Amino acid sequence: MSTVHIRQAIYDYEVIRPIVFEMLGSGEGPTIDPGTRVLIKPNFLAPAAPDTAVTTHPLIVKAAAEYALAKRARVQISDSPAMGSFSNVLKKGGYKEMLKGLDVTVKPFEKTIAVDVGEPFGSIDIAKDAMEADVVINLAKIKTHTQMMLTLGVKNLFGCIVGLKKPEWHMRTGVDRQMFGRLIVSIFEAVGPAYTIIDGILAMEGQGPGKSGSPRELGLLVGGKDAHAVDHVVCLQVGLDPGILETQRNARALGVYDGSVHVDGDLIILNDFQFPELGSLTVGPDFLGRFMRKFLIQQPVADNKACKLCGECWKYCPAQAISYTDRGITFNTDTCIRCYCCLEVCPHAAIRAKKPLAGRVFAWLTKNR
Repeated sequence: MSTVHIRQAIYDYEVIRPIVFEMLGSGEGPTIDPGTRVLIKPNFLAPAAPDTAVTTHPLIVKAAAEYALAKRARVQISDSPAMGSFSNVLKKGGYKEMLKGLDVTVKPFEKTIAVDVGEPFGSIDIAKDAMEADVVINLAKIKTHTQMMLTLGVKNLFGCIVGLKKPEWHMRTGVDRQMFGRLIVSIFEAVGPAYTIIDGILAMEGQGPGKSGSPRELGLLVGGKDAHAVDHVVCLQVGLDPGILETQRNARALGVYDGSVHVDGDLIILNDFQFPELGSLTVGPDFLGRFMRKFLIQQPVADNKACKLCGECWKYCPAQAISYTDRGITFNTDTCIRCYCCLEVCPHAAIRAKKPLAGRVFAWLTKNR
């Protein structure tokens, strides 16, 4: 039975440092000897200021790095952002300034190695630095996710898929949330982080995980050896049945998590956390599929007044379902796989997930018949 630590915290280094040191130094913390290669994997989704709740707060990254350095480890901090340059992530997120003076290597994932993650995926290219580290410390963020409900500790390891390989895997599995959840769990198990800490001091609710989401203060740091158990506890805290989360369901189905957890700390359950609506992609008979996808099923929509035509969405779209003119962008509902990568990478919060009017009416009639 894995222990999950819950601690109340604020973004003050005098508060965060001892909590991170306590978690990593606990009985289930990672073994770090002099010379150990420690990889710290934050959530560096995109260039964003800390107060947007898009990325792991720099104070937590600094504390984890200082813990490993105190053990005389060789420390590297890496991720593969979904959009924007790695250097811009460091600058805008406050990491460059926060890590100044620390003897750490900070660089993006670039090289990959093929790793057999088992059926049905087989060999997957995963970041070489993650696979070759002696210890991986996983620093995730409590955020909603329009495709997967929440992005927590297990989902954070999808960042070990480098660059445009991410949307390629979305294209292969994005229509099937269960299969995408299984892919995420398979990647997580292949990397095998030694410890996970989730930043929920400032979390994100609503239309996450990008800038369309809404920051919300929870005042929490949650950590443990088993990220499945940590995610389980976070689900409970935000009032979500863990069985709804695809990564939780797949972890249990694959036999890598049995649901047993010991909580150290105060488990306070929220009843008003705002989740995104996850629309079905397979409603109705095949011959009505095109009509359903266009008029009934949730889909990305653009606010063309907010859109700057920067190109991030159509460059990243794995299904190439986005077209544009000087008046704005449009989505091909026939080819869109509803992975919501566009919403995730949009730097201007100009894209949202929305069910068409006919779909909302249909849902209301179905619910109230």
